[in-house]
Amino acid sequence: MTNKADRSGSCILAGFALAAMLSCTTPSASAHQANKGVADANALATADTASRPQPQSTRRSVARTEKGPYYVDFRARTAASWGHAFVWYGKTSERAVEVAGLTPAGDTLAYVLGHITFVPSETGASYGDLDPEYLTASYRVYLNEADAKRVFAYIKKLQANSPVWNAETMNCTGFIGDIAEFMGLEVPNRWQRPENFVNHLKEMNGGRQMVRLSAE
Repeated sequence: MTNKADRSGSCILAGFALAAMLSCTTPSASAHQANKGVADANALATADTASRPQPQSTRRSVARTEKGPYYVDFRARTAASWGHAFVWYGKTSERAVEVAGLTPAGDTLAYVLGHITFVPSETGASYGDLDPEYLTASYRVYLNEADAKRVFAYIKKLQANSPVWNAETMNCTGFIGDIAEFMGLEVPNRWQRPENFVNHLKEMNGGRQMVRLSAE
């Protein structure tokens, strides 16, 4: 670990430099608000490479052995800074998707301050979470109905109990890492770029598609 004083000083300098850049590139708070909650994800199928059509002779057997009716999709996208990690979750037969992630509430100033202290957070969809052109990594796993109920309830609980954001200690990769850990997945080091985190998460778990929680 680096010296806190040195780190705080460097964060402040970097923060003000970043603020100048983000002021031209970060979407407004109203854009964040408009994308919250449950959304209709038109690109849902395109992000799931595992669900692309397969030859008729194998399609049914793969669906039975590797997929369940529900899913959690660990995702990363581009942003004005390091990027953002979040999850989509829902039912495979429905186009509606729920989004959960941890971001600072507000725009540039909150993001800059969040590098040196704790700032209020938002845990729903943020700008760009539903746009396939911003996607940089995705790892989707499937669940049966009973396990999905437990995981989805945990996500809701995690959202309700994540009131603050901090770039070093309570950030987006840590948030989705908690979800992955609850699901019994191997979780990589959380202090890395969101794209790398999601790709490493997939690699560490061998790209497995079906997750079954152990009995309570």
